[in-house]
Order: sequence, then structure tokens, then C-alpha cells
Amino acid sequence: MTVQSALTRWFGKTARPLPWRESGVTPWQILVSEIMLQQTPAIRVAPQWLSWIARWPDAKSLANASPADAIRQWDRLGYPNRALRLRQTAQRIVEEHGGQLPRDEAELRKLPGIGEYTAAAILAFAYEQRSVVLDTNVRRVITRVWHGRERQPATLGSEERTFAEGLVPSTAKAAARWSAAVMEFGAVICTAKKPQCSHCIIKNECAWRLAGFPASEIHTRKQQFHGTDRQVRGIIMQALKTATKSLAMSDLELVWQDSQQVHRALDSLVSDELVEVTKNGRYRLPQ
Repeated sequence: MTVQSALTRWFGKTARPLPWRESGVTPWQILVSEIMLQQTPAIRVAPQWLSWIARWPDAKSLANASPADAIRQWDRLGYPNRALRLRQTAQRIVEEHGGQLPRDEAELRKLPGIGEYTAAAILAFAYEQRSVVLDTNVRRVITRVWHGRERQPATLGSEERTFAEGLVPSTAKAAARWSAAVMEFGAVICTAKKPQCSHCIIKNECAWRLAGFPASEIHTRKQQFHGTDRQVRGIIMQALKTATKSLAMSDLELVWQDSQQVHRALDSLVSDELVEVTKNGRYRLPQ
């Protein structure tokens, strides 16, 4: 049995019951899940996805929403510019594609916020087309099982992409199933920090295990959050989400002890179009 077959069978028996995997989920709704899952664990995404889809089940309904509503609905998922890009994508789909998510990779990648990975994921998971889906989890599994290294390179190169493409089954349905299986395996078994090697069904084929689990020569830097501009941006956004009216600079300076950092974070939020300035110089979510 090949590794692909083993992981596909494992996935069929143990896949997490995530809501976007249920029958009846539309391609648009799968796109929403993919955008939400960027840099966010599935356990946090699932309840947010359900509430989002309950409010805006299709591209047309989201296209008619205001930017402020999209940002508020995004709640605490992080990186709220994803909410704005998703709304912009909905508008483009309505205007240019009759409300239907394209099936073509080139057309998908013309939409805001859809890059190589997201386009490939849509083709695989929404339309069961053969594509090369390479997220962090998939790359980690391939690096360990086939190349015997702990971590994948920071940048995806052409050789890595070509190797991964060679692992994808030739038929569309099998290819889509493989992509879902290897991604799941990387998320729950072959994890970055504490891989569950004792529960691994392909441990006898894993080059990293057979080599004695050599430590990676690629060192990752732990990203700090407390005290950063990113934290202050989040605090400002939360203040604006809960405010019943626009806020003055003096109001926002109270949310954090360093007023210069508040000004810097606020300037970046305005630049990212997550916050707008009113005619009288106050601040609010974009209308």
C-alpha cells in the first residue's frame, strides 16, 4: 500500500467533523472557510464560520453588506483585513461571474486575497479537480516522510512544488481526497511542535523517523505579540467595534499606555482601510 493510499484510508476513518466538510456546502462557503483558516486553527474557525454562513450564505448576500458589518462579524479571528478582502471578492464574483465562484485557477487568482494555495484548495475541495495543494501542514509531512528533515524551507521553491505534484494521484477525485488527507494528517498527527509519532500509521515509511529524527537546521523565530503594534491594532479595532459612535483620538489614546504607539497603529489601520477618518477628524469602522 502506498503512503497516499494509507493516508487516504486513515482520513476516511478519522477525519474531524468540520462543518465545511458536510454535504451541501457550496464552493463559496468552502472559500470562506479557506480564508478564515489562514493562520487560524480550525477549532477557532468552526463557530465563526457557522455564524458567518448563517448571516451571509452566498457571495451576493455578503456583497451587499457594509465593510463595518464584515469586520464586526469577523470578531476575534485576527487579521481583519481578510474580512474586507472576502467582501471585495464577493462583489467581484457577483459583478463578473454571476455570483458563482470560478472553476478556473487563473480566474480564481484574479480575485482579491486568493493566491496559489487558496486557488488550489478551491479546485480540490470545492470542485474535486486535480491540483497541488501546498499549505504548511502538507509541506511539513512531505518534508519529513520523503526527505527526512524536520522542517520545510521557509520559501516554497520550484523543486519542492514539482516533487509534491508527483505525489498527487492522477485522477481528480483521488487527488482531491489525497490533498484533504495529507493536510489533515499534518494538522493532527505530524504537527510542528509535538508530532504524534506513536500514533503514526506511516511511521515505517517516514524518512525522518528512520534517520533518527534529526533536528532541523532551519530555525524558526517565535513571533512576539504582547506589546507589539499588532496587539495595539487589535485593541483599537475592538474599541471601534463596540463603540456606538465614532471615537476621537483622545478616546483612542486611553486604550493603551503608549500614545505614540497608538498613533502609529492607528495610522496603519487607516492605511489598510480597516479604519476611516470622518470629516470632523474622528475614527470609525469603514462604512
